[in-house]
Amino acid sequence: MTQARPLTADAMTLMTYRALPVPAVIALRFAAVVTTWAARRRTRIALAALEPWELEDAGLTPEQASAEASRVFWQA
Repeated sequence: MTQARPLTADAMTLMTYRALPVPAVIALRFAAVVTTWAARRRTRIALAALEPWELEDAGLTPEQASAEASRVFWQA
């Protein structure tokens, strides 16, 4: 499974840099949100594809995995 990676220090610096135009800051924040959503979607799709023995190795029951996999991408 993939996990959303936190923003790098460079990305955070760019997002808080005062000299950037407002549309650029908005675009950077939008890109960060979309990247997080995409990672959640990929992770939940991968979780749904796991076999029962793989879920057991991860410490999850099939019910827990199903509940997590059925969540929509914008839900944390």
